[in-house]
Amino acid sequence: MGSSEDITYIIGNALHQTAEHHESFEKLWTKKWKPLCEMRVYPFMFGTPQDFEPVAQAIIAKGLKPPYDWDEYASMFFPKAEELFKRAEEAEGKEEREKAAELFLRSSALYRISRFPIPRSPKQRLAWQKNKEAFYRGAALLPTPILPLQIPHTHRSPSNPTTELSVIQANLCLPSSSAATPPPLVILLTGLDGYRTELGIWQPGFSAQGIATLVLEIPGTGDSPCTAQSAPDAVDRFWDSVADWIGEQHSRGTIDKSRVVLWGFSTGGFYALRAAHTHPALFKAVVSLGGGCDRMFAADWLANADKREYPFDLCGALAAKFGYDPSGTDPAGRQRFVDEAYSKYSLVVDGTLDKPCCERVLLVNGELDEIFPIEDLWMALQHGRAKEARVVKGRKHMGEPESFRVVLRWIWGVLELEGDPMVLLGGLAREVKY
Repeated sequence: MGSSEDITYIIGNALHQTAEHHESFEKLWTKKWKPLCEMRVYPFMFGTPQDFEPVAQAIIAKGLKPPYDWDEYASMFFPKAEELFKRAEEAEGKEEREKAAELFLRSSALYRISRFPIPRSPKQRLAWQKNKEAFYRGAALLPTPILPLQIPHTHRSPSNPTTELSVIQANLCLPSSSAATPPPLVILLTGLDGYRTELGIWQPGFSAQGIATLVLEIPGTGDSPCTAQSAPDAVDRFWDSVADWIGEQHSRGTIDKSRVVLWGFSTGGFYALRAAHTHPALFKAVVSLGGGCDRMFAADWLANADKREYPFDLCGALAAKFGYDPSGTDPAGRQRFVDEAYSKYSLVVDGTLDKPCCERVLLVNGELDEIFPIEDLWMALQHGRAKEARVVKGRKHMGEPESFRVVLRWIWGVLELEGDPMVLLGGLAREVKY
């Protein structure tokens, strides 16, 4: 480990095998996605089976399969999403706030899967814009509203105005009840395919427990000011600007800057672990859930990543996120990503993991993760300050659902909070009424 040479991974032969759901969308739906949709969990946040089943059957009838025409794939979700959006507007016009909120958010879920995993075509980019519109229309109508926030990116590099943009787009949700002291802040850092319109599903639950939340997007995804073409250290300037905003909120009594926890999901876990070492004074604690740090970028790991656990082409989506193949039509660009990623992004190679880090760091992942190798968790434990870790035996990427319980209880302990953190899990699958 810690080199670009091949190693033996815990997942064994699965490294080179092709998962059944890569044969066709029909297999993806029946073998992987339909059960998740019925449970209304990732990647179907805010979604319902009654909305997705007819769309899935229409896609199956067309026989779509890899390699996908992303415009054709994306367009299949638009009619149902548009229908729900229209119904939501009608309900809003009648001041039926609860109904309108549900329908807007259900519409956003369809647009979300339309642009999944990462917008690489004109129709997918349009789906992302419509996803945001539907989400914020619905989120504003919730009992505890989720608000769009623009943070000035004051520390962006003036020499790179096209790759480091001037505004950090975020979600903000403040506690619904007043308190004598400023609340702690939990920053939810998105992953490769789950943007701020999806991780917003966590925010009302935290708010009800007296915790402020901020959802931020990682470089190369969503509306991150660090575009896919930005330099690896652009994210450091991003955190400098976020730190300024946190300081301002602390001075106003909005949040307590001494109690800031960063929770990164999947690829966001990679960036969370990085931030724990580049900005140790900013965070009281950092969680990397399902994040890698080293071998996730190794050529032998990426070689067959398009065929394993991830729903679509993982290596292709990563190549798009990191600016090597934005449209998904450049095999040479994708191969350059495979060839260059390890030396360019590994936190071992660049020495990040040997820098001072924040006081508490928790690493959690599933033992059999086929997206980012569990070996990266062990690697992080072997470098720098001592960290805490939990490996969820027998589970794949992120170790769900047990991992959420582990993380929430840990955050509650770090922040010395009262009450049962498990109540947050009950809010992730909302009742469908309309």
